[in-house]
Amino acid sequence: MDYDDITEVFRNVIRQAGSIDMAEAEFKKMIGEDHELHRIYREWCHEVGSSERQGFFDFCDEYMDNQDSVWDSLDNDYDR
Repeated sequence: MDYDDITEVFRNVIRQAGSIDMAEAEFKKMIGEDHELHRIYREWCHEVGSSERQGFFDFCDEYMDNQDSVWDSLDNDYDR
C-alpha cells in the first residue's frame, strides 16, 4: 500500500468499511500493525491540528459532509 497520501488511505478505508465506526476500527488496526503508517498519521494530525484520537474521525466527518454536499448539488440541479 502506498502511504504517500494519507488522505487517500483514509478514503479507501472509508469506502471499503461501509460505516464510520467500522472504518475507524479498521484504521486503528492498520496503524497498530504498521509503524510507518502510524508515524505518517501522527505527522498528518500535527499538521492539521487534530489529536491522534480524533484525527481520523474528524476526516471521516468532513469527508461525509462533502459527499452529502455533492448529492445535494445533484438534487438541486435535477429539481430545476
